[in-house]
Amino acid sequence: MNFAVTSKGDAKSNQLKAVITQYLEDFQLSYNKEEPDLVISVGGDGTFLEAFHTYNHRLEETAFIGVHTGHLGFYADWVPEEVEKLVIEIAKNPFQVVEYPLLEIKIHPKSGTHIDRFLALNECSVKTPEGSVVLDLSIKGEHFERFRGDGLCISTPSGSTAYNKALGGGIIHPSLESIQITEMASINNRVFRTIGSPLILPKHHVCELKPIHDDRSFLLTIDHITKQYTNVKTIECRVADEKIRFARFRSFPFWKRVHDSFVSGER
Repeated sequence: MNFAVTSKGDAKSNQLKAVITQYLEDFQLSYNKEEPDLVISVGGDGTFLEAFHTYNHRLEETAFIGVHTGHLGFYADWVPEEVEKLVIEIAKNPFQVVEYPLLEIKIHPKSGTHIDRFLALNECSVKTPEGSVVLDLSIKGEHFERFRGDGLCISTPSGSTAYNKALGGGIIHPSLESIQITEMASINNRVFRTIGSPLILPKHHVCELKPIHDDRSFLLTIDHITKQYTNVKTIECRVADEKIRFARFRSFPFWKRVHDSFVSGER
């Protein structure tokens, strides 16, 4: 089996990366940065997101696993003290594959034919550096509302525990192939009106965001990557056909991850 290891870049993570690499090579596994069957992310959730975006062109061939070296990560569920156990599991036992849905984003230009396409593991946020965001929101080709406010967050089920949760969105189990649209400080008065609640769309429902002002630029943050766009005709969001594949050697249910991340210190 081919493997690759990514690191947060600090001394502790780099040391663990070296140890994991050496141990796995001692078990006759091959380090292959270009075409790994398994990617081991050492760091935190940010490091895991970087690993996902590095290898999201190989989602059918590559599975991911995380080792966290800081605070408990939502995606990184192994700790440094378990590295020897993890290495033995990887070398000796086949892993179970758990798949989570992803978000597909397409940016359609007003002029030109090139369409930018991205996949997000957590979310895509739409903001502007120029006042309020004003967008017509359509679902399945039908106009739903005109949004005015700071922006919108479109998240995956696994990303529902990240920025979406901070905005007051709901937590969705990843077995539900869906996306969630959550508002950021919407303007609601007698003139302007939005739904005011998060929207959860199933896989076959496409959301389109159409800018109202032709001269407005937009900041799109896809997970940890921010890009600025002008000349935007529509931003199309849907559940992606692709999925991320997690390598599981032990059970770590989604709701346990949520509990351990947010309420493990309860009395």
